[in-house]
Amino acid sequence: MAIYSKESLETLRQRIDLVEVLGSHLQLQRSGASFKALCPFHEEKSPSFIVQRGDSHYHCFGCGAHGDAIAFLMTHVKMGFVEAIESLAERFQVVLEKVDDHEERKGPSKASLKQALERTSKLYHFLLLHAEEARPALHYLYERGLDLDFIQAFEVGFAPRHGDLLIRYLHELQIDGECIEQAGLISSGRKRDFFIDRIMFPIRDALGAVIGFSGRKYKEETFGGKYINTPETPLFKKSHVLFGLSYCRQRIAKEKHAIIVEGQVDALQLIHAGFSYTVAGQGTAFGEDHVKELMNLGINRVYLALDGDKAGQEAAVKIGNFFQKRGVEALVVPLPEGSDPDTLLKDRGPPYFEQLLKESKQYLNFLFEHFSKGHDLNSPSQKNEIVEKITAMIRNWEQPVMVHESLRKLAEIAKVPEAALNIGNISLPDLFIKKSGSIQFHDVDANRILEADLLRWLILVGKQEPRIVELAKANIRDDHFYLKSALRLFKGFMEAYESGQPCDLLSLGQCVEEGDDAKLLSEIMERKINVQKGEEGLKETLRKILVRHWMDEREKIRTQIHSGNLSDDDAIELAKQFDAIKRNIPELVLPS
Repeated sequence: MAIYSKESLETLRQRIDLVEVLGSHLQLQRSGASFKALCPFHEEKSPSFIVQRGDSHYHCFGCGAHGDAIAFLMTHVKMGFVEAIESLAERFQVVLEKVDDHEERKGPSKASLKQALERTSKLYHFLLLHAEEARPALHYLYERGLDLDFIQAFEVGFAPRHGDLLIRYLHELQIDGECIEQAGLISSGRKRDFFIDRIMFPIRDALGAVIGFSGRKYKEETFGGKYINTPETPLFKKSHVLFGLSYCRQRIAKEKHAIIVEGQVDALQLIHAGFSYTVAGQGTAFGEDHVKELMNLGINRVYLALDGDKAGQEAAVKIGNFFQKRGVEALVVPLPEGSDPDTLLKDRGPPYFEQLLKESKQYLNFLFEHFSKGHDLNSPSQKNEIVEKITAMIRNWEQPVMVHESLRKLAEIAKVPEAALNIGNISLPDLFIKKSGSIQFHDVDANRILEADLLRWLILVGKQEPRIVELAKANIRDDHFYLKSALRLFKGFMEAYESGQPCDLLSLGQCVEEGDDAKLLSEIMERKINVQKGEEGLKETLRKILVRHWMDEREKIRTQIHSGNLSDDDAIELAKQFDAIKRNIPELVLPS
């Protein structure tokens, strides 16, 4: 990732209205010169979440949550660091310049593409509701049980038969042809609209911006498949888009579970009926990237409400395996044969679907039943074939406890001894084994946790308590850092502090580099701290860092002494150094 220019970030800083940002997610109530709300970070009945008009930070006097607009989007909306900056830039109409991107930038900006798509969505929606040509399409939607409230809530639209109406409309709005083509709104090489005579469903990114469309034909004679989607564009990547996520992101992040369906209408119908934690894949099979998107929101359980046919069952096997592999519980919703969520809601209503969710089958039970179809379980060879197939899947999962407990569960379901599945001999996937060959779990990195703690105190409390910044300056050197990303962020923070610039997340956008930097910032923001104990907390972290460095220095000398490659004189000299370091236990330097 290129580094954002200082000038464009400063422009963004001046334009951000924190009250406006928070007001999109919270019910703010004016109280004198400030605004109050129920804190989104802990349960409470009376508001203790406060933001002053014109201030750049919020604070909760109940749980201590504190941060700026970027911190809020990262912690509450579960955005990444870069995503939060870019969403604010788009919201407040700031063009972010990248210091190494002045010559590389070609074609329309993403903001221009989104503007063209948003205008297109408005036009399609207007045509569906008011154009004479669209009446059959509107009638088709009504027959499907999609009422006016649904159509308006999701801005369903209509693409007319006139092959250049959209192009002419966008040109009148001063949107050029390159932008229209890059947005996927015209057929490549032909100056005609990409979507012709179809019902249009806007495809939105996780923040709600239109990034493409899914066009459904409503009469058989229309050319092409039942659904056609916007082609791949700079905004629209099918394998990454979760349809419906913009309507469900906050609830999924809060409740840690999601419903997965096959079709767009299935997702929208469920969301409209109150199941606002439903998503669907987009124009492609549900894949690894979709799983990662949901896991970034912290989910621990998914309900697979796929169509009640053979294809739906096979999809449940594949998708369930994706999630179970990563330690997320998958439950399979028992939809009646030949049905889908859309028709079930229309025919039997939300309470029936709610009951189906309660009756969902655990993934292993579903898997055993699915693979048992057409097999005789009284036949040892056929039963062995099924068990071996499922066992192989389980042993490829990434979480050791998940593997162990799932094998035990399988033995119980299949009614075979646990010993028959060789449960005591679980081979851990290579993911957990470092190159050194020793077993280590990547999710426990003491050095990363420690250095993230240091940065967390500085970034979240340093502005209010300059003394803690001085504490860090007095005690920390570059060689105290083991993570390059942590050192880079520390230097960026200190440079801003020394020059009298704001020391916040936005200022760090100037020093963030591609790779681990943004990820580390996201980890920093995931954990809440008590800002009232900033100095106390930082001192504890600094002591740990100093002791870690002190112990490592001793260990380096010890290793040299025992290497057998030193002369007697060199060994004696190192022993003296070892004793000197051992006696010199590090203590915090307290600035005056």
